[in-house]
Amino acid sequence: MANDPTQPIPVDEPDRPPQEGVGLCLSGGGYRAMLFHAGTLWRLYECGWLARADRISSVSGGSIASAMLALRWNALTFDPARIHDDFVPRVIAPLRKLAGETIDAEAVILGIALPGQISGWLAAAYRRFLYGDATLQDLPDAPRFVINATNVQSGALWRFMKPYMRDYRVGSVDKPDVSLADAVAASSAFPPVLSPHEMELDPDDFAPGSGLDLQREPFTSKVVLTDGGVYDNLGLETVWKRYRTVLVSDGGGRMQAEEEPKADWARHSKRVLDLVDHQVRSLRKRQVIDSFKSRERTGAYWGIRTDIADYGLPTALPCPFERTIALADTPTRLKRMNAGLQERLINWGYAVCDAAMRRHVDPALPCPAGFPYPIGV
Repeated sequence: MANDPTQPIPVDEPDRPPQEGVGLCLSGGGYRAMLFHAGTLWRLYECGWLARADRISSVSGGSIASAMLALRWNALTFDPARIHDDFVPRVIAPLRKLAGETIDAEAVILGIALPGQISGWLAAAYRRFLYGDATLQDLPDAPRFVINATNVQSGALWRFMKPYMRDYRVGSVDKPDVSLADAVAASSAFPPVLSPHEMELDPDDFAPGSGLDLQREPFTSKVVLTDGGVYDNLGLETVWKRYRTVLVSDGGGRMQAEEEPKADWARHSKRVLDLVDHQVRSLRKRQVIDSFKSRERTGAYWGIRTDIADYGLPTALPCPFERTIALADTPTRLKRMNAGLQERLINWGYAVCDAAMRRHVDPALPCPAGFPYPIGV
């Protein structure tokens, strides 16, 4: 299709139409995106759409939130009347606790000073604050949660799921017992500082004949992964190719002008990577929205840099653009945030998701009573 924001791969079924179903995509963007998506999930839970999801696909900061939701999914009642003794303590509270800690700088320091890779220390922090010893086998059977990373060796998407983890070129490992913390650490291994995340594998664990052209060592004995946003910065691919209704929550930031770009390898590399990410994200966003306009797909896109006034919804929650754009400029870090900033980011994700859903997906949804937190945006 002319507006398709994803690229076909050799194993795709040609001309397969999307099936009926709902897919939710959660982008990357560090703690900023994690909390913005927490607000999105709050509103979708409250209005009944989260329970309708068939697939939830995430990258990077979005994977931190989606993995917490996945781990608690079977314990949730999905009763809006119980949201404050159900969804909030089980999903929101742990994410906010993590957001009160700086884990990226700690992982870098420990990775330099002690044995082990930097992303391994990142996984240790996720294990300590969120996921414990849970593995991919602790995720629900439905909906399908897909935690995406990028395989640096093959250049393809590496998908972590309960039934299998796979790279279409290297092959599939059925029922992987990979820890949830490691899967999220791989998905959020921001280059160049937190990347790569390396995993030692047993070649015999791969399903015979499941890889296209790289099912051989060393690809099957060690996989070198980086942030899922390097390949798919909106977490779109595994949803867009399958479902007709697609909901996209984009917590990604925007490149700021820089008068004197740094010349050292680390900061210069990050600047160049940010340029690539910005261009690809902008292109995919336009293609997604064009597909909605042409009715090739149904659904909605909302972003942390959206002007809520653009929805033309008189009953939207009050979100002055100058305030929300300041939230969007929060740095892409895994660095401690104060309670006020956390609450404003959650409120903003909640409010813009609500406006997008009522304007483009389900106009019959009732207006929310107010923000999750009285602080507003």
